Amino acid sequence: MKSRSTLATWLSGLDGPRLARVLTLRKDAASSPEPRSVGELADRLQRPGSVALVLPHLTLPCLQAAEALAALGARATRDSLAELLGSTSPAAVQALDATLEALSDRALVWHDGNEALHMPTPLRQAWGTPLGLDAPLEELLVGTTSEELRGMLAVLGIKPPGTRQQRLAALVEHHRDAERVAALVAGAPAATRKLLEQSAGATPRQSLSAVFGAPGRDLPPGARWALDRGLLLQDRHRYEPVRIPAEVALALRGPGWHAPFEPLPPVPQLVPLTSSEVEQEAAAAATAFVAHAASVLSACATAPPTRLKSGGIGARELARLGKAAQADDAVVRLALETAYAAGLLARDGDHVPPTEAYDAWSEQEPAERLAVLLRAWRDLPLTPTRARDEDNKALPALAGAPCCGGCLHARHGLLTAAAGLPAGQGVKVASELGPLVAWHRPLADDASPQDAAPFSTVIREGELLGVLARGALSPLGAHLAARADEELGNTARRLLPPATTTARIGADLTAVVTGTPSARLAALLDSLADRETSGTASVWRFSAASIRRALDAGRTPDDITADLAAASATALPQPLTYLVADTARGHGRVRVAPAACVIHSDEPALLAELAAHRALSELALRQLAPTVLVSAGPPGTTLAALRAAGYAPVAETAEGTVRIEKLLPQRAAAAIPPPRRNVGRRGPRTTAAHAPDLPADAGMDALADRLLKAPPTAPEPDPFGSGLPFATDTEEIVAGYAKHLSYTDVRQVAHAIDTGAAITVEYIATSGNRTVRTLSDLALDPPYLDAWCHLREAERVFTLSRIHGVMPA
Repeated sequence: MKSRSTLATWLSGLDGPRLARVLTLRKDAASSPEPRSVGELADRLQRPGSVALVLPHLTLPCLQAAEALAALGARATRDSLAELLGSTSPAAVQALDATLEALSDRALVWHDGNEALHMPTPLRQAWGTPLGLDAPLEELLVGTTSEELRGMLAVLGIKPPGTRQQRLAALVEHHRDAERVAALVAGAPAATRKLLEQSAGATPRQSLSAVFGAPGRDLPPGARWALDRGLLLQDRHRYEPVRIPAEVALALRGPGWHAPFEPLPPVPQLVPLTSSEVEQEAAAAATAFVAHAASVLSACATAPPTRLKSGGIGARELARLGKAAQADDAVVRLALETAYAAGLLARDGDHVPPTEAYDAWSEQEPAERLAVLLRAWRDLPLTPTRARDEDNKALPALAGAPCCGGCLHARHGLLTAAAGLPAGQGVKVASELGPLVAWHRPLADDASPQDAAPFSTVIREGELLGVLARGALSPLGAHLAARADEELGNTARRLLPPATTTARIGADLTAVVTGTPSARLAALLDSLADRETSGTASVWRFSAASIRRALDAGRTPDDITADLAAASATALPQPLTYLVADTARGHGRVRVAPAACVIHSDEPALLAELAAHRALSELALRQLAPTVLVSAGPPGTTLAALRAAGYAPVAETAEGTVRIEKLLPQRAAAAIPPPRRNVGRRGPRTTAAHAPDLPADAGMDALADRLLKAPPTAPEPDPFGSGLPFATDTEEIVAGYAKHLSYTDVRQVAHAIDTGAAITVEYIATSGNRTVRTLSDLALDPPYLDAWCHLREAERVFTLSRIHGVMPA
């Protein structure tokens, strides 16, 4: 409540432009419904969800300053923060003020009339142990009695005041004096000094257990001396490990220790550039990508890629698309993911064909096509060119993986970092942008652990798209970062040439198209030739097979020659016209017709009569020779129709001999005796007169008696046939997705989710490899399971349908 009131007071004292800036940077708190008062706005700004949304947008110094404030606790002031961070020089003080200003603009830090700095409780709780420090002394002494405080003060040589609050204040004041604490520890026994020095650098609640032992064990020598003076504390009521207050740990770290604070971004090695150099390289990269993307989507339109059973487009289909478009794997993945996000592709059963929007997109100029794909890339919640997971297993494209906010922030951090470079300069090596991205977005996700340099995957994507060129942000990237979509389209039209409508056809039977071919030209050349290269210049090669393919599609030699002449920038070379004519001359000389069976006879007049018989029209008889007919019906149907029409045909075998039609006598199989009843039961054998099955004519009374004796309600569902129903909703949800698990395994998984227990599962990865992993901290997100993987020591997302077995952890 105190934090809420101080924030509301601070907001009330802001002027209009400053408050508008806070609302702009915290749009989630100002969104519909709009807050009706400053107090309501303060409540929204301090909600955990609202604070979590703004954290990924903070720079490294903002996070470092916020962590230091969380470590200082309620006693934080600007001066104490500057002292903790070591920001005492004028330049460092100015940088700290700029950092606090950035946090204040987001309502993450504010001050009251006493110059104390405040922060929302969810932000303070974002660090369990800020700077590796435990809670402040005052917080750790909450359960300490007044008599215990008096004993600590007495040992310290301080006269105890009368009330508990006064005694607490006196002890806190003593421990906040770093010099007094250091002098006190200097006179402590050697064992105590060693313990305190170790604990000052240990992580609370983790490393301290190794220093002091687990709860319930005897304290090591020297710990009692520190406990008597409040340098170490232990809650005896809860029997927790010994803890060291933050004030004591800071004093023991010494006056030369400061919390990390990097107010300035890393300085990469820069080289001078001109705007024309950047624009030329960006235009070349963007032109090549648009041409490749058009080729990839054209291949998808011709033969839509097939999805894996586990979801996504696998390596085989990606290789096929890459071969058809003459593009590498990264370009194919980038084209597929951006096109899918832009609505140009969609899942349709087991395939991913283009949508109707693709038809309109393919008719646009290259600049308009590029703008669509760039906007989709900017907002993609994943890294599209990531081809391997943490285990170095191949990842499918368009797999529908859960959204990765860190991947999106990495992309935005790249745009921000590149936009911050000095004008007229770029980094000498593109990988040097990685540390800049980490400074601007420290919480971003470096999606490819196999990369040698940080964020090299997203940097490579920017280069492929023309967003980055020669280590600098291109005009396309600048408009993309500013979300100026109209300016983005104008710049793309200025940099990218229009679609090429003609090709240069050479005597070597190749067609070369510089730039991006128009949709009509690309379709024509794809139908008449085989694409060899694609990108800034595309090359097609004519062959007898490609011309025959066009003839098979119904095109005539004259049409082919006329269309090529209209699309060629020069006269058609003689070798190509000869190739078309020669291929057409041999085309169709041999024909293949479907036939279910053949009718032949030595009497041409008889076969002519059969072909003209109206009663045999359903057979679709067609005369190939005077003595040969083909029928559309199978041999049995054809024989029956001919005999019904009054003819007497005979059937032949595949070897040409007459087939003898002999009917075999039909006999029933041996009767199977009915199953014996009451197997293993003692007593007289049940006869038909005393059968337990109810007769159809005299069983209604017995049925009524059974219904009256039955429970009034239907039994619970028995999903696995084990006689046991679902015990919880979690079991029912897990069973709906984990089809390979038995009922016992489903109950184990549901129990682990509901109670937080750890389990060991047998998991089938996307690549098909079988692994055994121990999971804890399970969270159900159907059809996925979020958990901490002890094998990888990291958070992982598991698909429930891929869990094939469960064992106790």
